[in-house]
Amino acid sequence: MKTEQTPVLIVGGGLTGLSAAVFLAHHGVSALLVERHTDTSTHPKARAINPRTMELYRAVGMEERVRAGRSPISGNTDLVHVETLAGTERMRMPNASPDDIGRISPAQWTLIDQNQLEPILRARAVEAGADVRFHTRVDALEEETDGVLARVTDLSTGTTSQIRARYVIAADGSRSPLREMLGIGTHGRGTITNLVSFFFEADLDEVLRGRKLVAAYVNNPEVRGTIIPLDNDRRWVINVSFFPDQGQGPEDFTEERCTALVRAAVGVPDLQLKIESVDMPAWDISARVADSFATRRVFVAGDAAHVMPPTGAFGASTGIQDVYNLAWKLALVLSGTAGPALLESYDAERRPVAEETVRQSMLRFAVREGKEYHEVAKELLGETTMTFGYCYPSGAFAREEGAPGVLVEDPGHPSGAPGTRAPHLVLDGPDGPLPVSDLFADGFTLLVDAAAGPWPKAVEQEAGALGVTLRTVHVGPGHRHTDRDGEFRQRYGLMPGGAVLVRPDGFVGWRATTGRSGAVDRAAVEALRALLDRD
Repeated sequence: MKTEQTPVLIVGGGLTGLSAAVFLAHHGVSALLVERHTDTSTHPKARAINPRTMELYRAVGMEERVRAGRSPISGNTDLVHVETLAGTERMRMPNASPDDIGRISPAQWTLIDQNQLEPILRARAVEAGADVRFHTRVDALEEETDGVLARVTDLSTGTTSQIRARYVIAADGSRSPLREMLGIGTHGRGTITNLVSFFFEADLDEVLRGRKLVAAYVNNPEVRGTIIPLDNDRRWVINVSFFPDQGQGPEDFTEERCTALVRAAVGVPDLQLKIESVDMPAWDISARVADSFATRRVFVAGDAAHVMPPTGAFGASTGIQDVYNLAWKLALVLSGTAGPALLESYDAERRPVAEETVRQSMLRFAVREGKEYHEVAKELLGETTMTFGYCYPSGAFAREEGAPGVLVEDPGHPSGAPGTRAPHLVLDGPDGPLPVSDLFADGFTLLVDAAAGPWPKAVEQEAGALGVTLRTVHVGPGHRHTDRDGEFRQRYGLMPGGAVLVRPDGFVGWRATTGRSGAVDRAAVEALRALLDRD
């Protein structure tokens, strides 16, 4: 049997898997991706990519390409809960304004249909050197001492072959066959509701009353579902729940039944409409998290690792952020720059984030299902906090003594502590304003206050000896990059002479609040060596 070799095998050609191929290529790793379906998604599915995820696409040079493919509804802002679209609103979910986000990030929300984003990612992955093969199924997976052996079938020819990979990323969806092969269980609520989706055409201008909908969650005795605009004109998709325990099934959704459901959801009994199709496959809304995100050489990501209700638009972005966290670590381990223990931090960092994100999605879904907002308000974290404020309680960073190990912080008032996203800051540079996150994508970055002594030179030399790409950026008067009103010190929790080491994924790996005394250079090098598993 033919056996091929690859550093990383990615199983799954959705948003998570394709993003993994792009991110690995950015770090110099050419992956092989296989996907059992014949092509990318034909359904809009996930549509909202949050600003943190857009930061990641920006880091690999894809921000403008992704934004160019955005949906016709990309300027819409209204997310409403209603009995019917024509009736009064139960509530409207708050959204962060672009100005609010601009104080935290150089990126913004982007509404792009999944069937538009996946081809963009696929094209970029191939351009960057990834081997992408659709209509290819993984039949078996076996972990070996120094790699993973996968048996695959080319479904277009029936030919079976083997792929030997150093590591595998399982991004093969919520029912992940690879997760099953590995014996990784899941926990959580499980299936919450079953749904069908169908497209229809109708003029809803009168009932919209000027609203620019992202989605309308409908809940009344006749229909429970979501109305979503497709073209901001006449085309819509509606997702409708059905209940198998009451003898209901997807076969019940005839054209006549679908017409009645649309009218009940819109609240206009004689609404003129055209049903485009009634043959979409049934799907479900679930909430669960994998018991582990990794074995020795296989890493579970995206829907294979966590599924959650679509309320909040966290699902796709959480999966994409999984593989961004993983890509730089795999690249360093594969090159021999880091030891294998660095990869253990993937589960330690990403699984707690997934647990909290699923919990927050469930709180939002409870409101969608009829619960009053005030009943969940105390536990509900804001959209901006969930997008930018999640923290890693443990992982590949130098924890500060006495640090509380929190799961979230207010990104508007960041701590700058290790294990948190490096706070947004716009520096004044020789080429104009520079978002500090634009410095992080290609390796480690040492941000140093202007009052520091010459010790960063010693850190640069040690990093070079370790084979690590390290960029040192002095911030403040007399240097190429300056801040405004001491903003660098304030946002990063530094005193004069302090510094932070930022990882390639934009998270703080180490901090010295002051650099005026003590062996700061040795502390920085020791933190870097520990992070890389190079003791």
